[in-house]
Amino acid sequence: MPSTPVTLCFLLREPEAGSTEVLLGLKLTGFGAGKIVGIGGHVEAGESDAQAVVREVREETGLMVHQEDLADAGNVEFIFPARPEWNMYCRLFTTRRWEGEPAESTEIAPEWFAVDALPLQRMWQDAEHWLPPALAGESIDVVVVLHADNETVATVDRLPVGSRPRRRPTGN
Repeated sequence: MPSTPVTLCFLLREPEAGSTEVLLGLKLTGFGAGKIVGIGGHVEAGESDAQAVVREVREETGLMVHQEDLADAGNVEFIFPARPEWNMYCRLFTTRRWEGEPAESTEIAPEWFAVDALPLQRMWQDAEHWLPPALAGESIDVVVVLHADNETVATVDRLPVGSRPRRRPTGN
């Protein structure tokens, strides 16, 4: 079963005092409800990954990001052997530029977190394996396989970036 194309965008800021912060959100509804997640979602038919992430950030937080301000942070493929219809191929972006202030939506309650103190215990278990390097500016290519409980990590394979073609069923 092919993986669903999704995107995530990590907005990064430098507060006057302190370490770099990232905008994450408490998922209020749907897949992952109750967990702290990145901002993003499904790529719709005819959209590029960048177009999808711009739309998702606006829908989930009210913030406006522009495609030209997005930095490619790599890919994470999520494999759910017990629920293959949940498989996702996720394109990651970061940005340090946007317009507006984050606001809660029906789907996400956004919150800033220090990059050096991520709320990993409140996130999907896989985040600890790929989120810190992605936020540190590395371009990553990771395959995460979940156990049958669809929560805990069975394996994480970090592939050399560029070693496999980008799998993009829609857009680029």
